[in-house]
Amino acid sequence: MAVKVYGTLKSGCTQRVLACFLEKGVEFEIVNIDLQAGEQKQPEFLLLQPFGQVPVIEDGDFRLYESRAIARYYANKYAANGPNLLGVTLEEKAMVDQWLEVEAHNFNDLVYTLVLQLLVLPQMGEQSNLALVDTCEQKLEKVMDVYEERLSKSTYLAGNSFSLADLSHLPAIRFLIDDAKMGHLVTERKSVCAWWKDISSRPSWRKLMKISGLSN
Repeated sequence: MAVKVYGTLKSGCTQRVLACFLEKGVEFEIVNIDLQAGEQKQPEFLLLQPFGQVPVIEDGDFRLYESRAIARYYANKYAANGPNLLGVTLEEKAMVDQWLEVEAHNFNDLVYTLVLQLLVLPQMGEQSNLALVDTCEQKLEKVMDVYEERLSKSTYLAGNSFSLADLSHLPAIRFLIDDAKMGHLVTERKSVCAWWKDISSRPSWRKLMKISGLSN
């Protein structure tokens, strides 16, 4: 039975979940939620996700929201399928969790603000706060310096194997490069650039970009 994914292929959080599904060979069905029309804030959707955000998954009688929680769940549920995305030893698992927390709180929050200012508000006919955009870019410079230091010593964020810690960054970095035109945050850092070329060339991500209509 295919897992129902309520969301949109253009949503970074939905992409995070689908990238995990493609790595693990999980069959899924997209139930499109029109974010621009505000479908995620309608009463019917709020019964699925009370905070009005995508994605939400339904797997039989089981329902789950929050993209990182969904990815962790399926990486565990299908641990024997595809690559190990969670680490093997207790220490490796802790490092995956650490960098997922870094991504969520030190990286993604800044990118989310950029998405709001550079994509969402203009689509709504509102003006972007360019001073805030500049501030976020400056903060991201410092964050990416931390990544450069880490990746100069390790092939991937949590160690020598690709994991959810790396996968979780894919949607936001694609946005920075392709939409926000801030690719210098990646290209000016040798180790970060090599890491990005590696993880963004994975067949699962390339397939997702193709079906999302975002591939170059």
